[in-house]
Amino acid sequence: MNNIKQLHASALAAINQRDYVFAHSCCVQIIKQQATHADAYFLLGMVNSELGQFRKAIQLIEKAIWLDPSVEYFAHLAKCFSLIGNMTAALNAVAQAPVSKVNQTLTLDTLGVALSRVGEHERALLYFSKVLGMETNNAFYYYNYGVSLKFSGKFELARAAFERAIELRPDYYQAHFALSDLGGASQANHHIDRLEALSLQTSDLDAGLHIGHALAKEYEALGKYSEAMEALQRSKQQKMQNMSYTFANDKRLYEAIRQTQFPPDNSQSGYASDKPIFVLGMPRSGTTLVERIISNHTEVKSCGELQDFGVALKELTKTPSNKVLDVETLLAAQSIDFKALGQRYIERTQAIAGSQSHFIDKLPFNFFYIGLIRKALPNAKIICLLRNPMDTCIGNYRQLFSINSPYYSYAYSLLNTGRFYKEFYDLVNDWQKLGTENFKLLSYERLVAEPENEIRQLIDFCGLDWQEQCLHAEQNSAPVSTASKVQVREAINAKSIGRWLKFQPHTDELHTYFTEQGIPIF
Repeated sequence: MNNIKQLHASALAAINQRDYVFAHSCCVQIIKQQATHADAYFLLGMVNSELGQFRKAIQLIEKAIWLDPSVEYFAHLAKCFSLIGNMTAALNAVAQAPVSKVNQTLTLDTLGVALSRVGEHERALLYFSKVLGMETNNAFYYYNYGVSLKFSGKFELARAAFERAIELRPDYYQAHFALSDLGGASQANHHIDRLEALSLQTSDLDAGLHIGHALAKEYEALGKYSEAMEALQRSKQQKMQNMSYTFANDKRLYEAIRQTQFPPDNSQSGYASDKPIFVLGMPRSGTTLVERIISNHTEVKSCGELQDFGVALKELTKTPSNKVLDVETLLAAQSIDFKALGQRYIERTQAIAGSQSHFIDKLPFNFFYIGLIRKALPNAKIICLLRNPMDTCIGNYRQLFSINSPYYSYAYSLLNTGRFYKEFYDLVNDWQKLGTENFKLLSYERLVAEPENEIRQLIDFCGLDWQEQCLHAEQNSAPVSTASKVQVREAINAKSIGRWLKFQPHTDELHTYFTEQGIPIF
């Protein structure tokens, strides 16, 4: 027994020191001596989670829970499920650890982060608030609290939370970016000097990327667009030099779509649900605005950016790669049961979609699956946003996407972003030319110029009765988990149209590319 206690202590110490090989060895030795040692299974799950092996981690944590249903175990199970995009399972795990029964700050924070990741920001705030009632000197807790405040529209409280995180940890680069991302910088009140000093002090590429984007936000607010682009270029080029990305990686994805989804094959009947409304398109093209418009209807619930369609496809194809979206999976999709795919998607989304007649899935990159969605869910509505290529690309380049995601690597180069857009543009226009039922290509510029006419057509396309509040997306009080969290709380306006012109001459190469490719700049 003493040996087991020593091994357990050693495993904990090794995890804290990120020595996962030794921690794994200690846990295995514990289990060999005591097969019912719940915490050994849990710590093995933690090791696998830290190594990005979330599915294996889930199996191990579930074994630990079977032996001992600890709220700490449920918290980390929820976290793992949220990281693989299984919202239903994440929420089920959280339900086993209600805030009233959790009294450890780290466990409370873990549950809050899991809820935040699946878009349940108001619920996450309950956990974060309890954390801060117990611990007031932890920068990480203030940051996580601020993130959910920001997505819930509580901007001033979020600002205070981020400032407190920075006060506690001056080099907390994620908090610096989050603060600048809230906007509000002015000649009299900005953080440029602090950010420039921090930029010179750090050699970490991810830190530099966050600080570069924060500087760009603040320079833009002061009308210094050239300085903003220079800050972005410095940080993005440094990061890109340490990546293996080439545009050919993305080109192969588009080629796989054309190989497998054109011409459309309607030989199989899909799952007959008409609940989903897919709002998709390039990031920064107006998808969040359209989501807010439609979800202001009483019969529609917004579920945010769901990973479930891609994950359901991955589960059915059983491809071994560690990416959800890749060429191998798209090719393997030709031989699956599409009715089973549609049914699995609906089952995976049921917990968050609830009893509403319809729900919105607003994952932009679902455009890679348009043909598969049509086959799996033939009654689902698909709305694809199309926006001026220059505004779309500058919006993507200016956006700090998830650093560890393999799907946004194009955005480190403005020209690669243009190449990515060109493939997207050709793809969705080809779908439109087919006259595909339940598919609508929507111009962002027309929506902004003629909102009432376009919104009425949009609501009719979705098969919904007209409701006047759909004209007032800014009154939609639901949390927003996207880059548009500030803008969509304003009335529909044209402020962002033609924004790319402010960044000339940094956009000249991109403009020339689109002209040569025959892509209209409207």
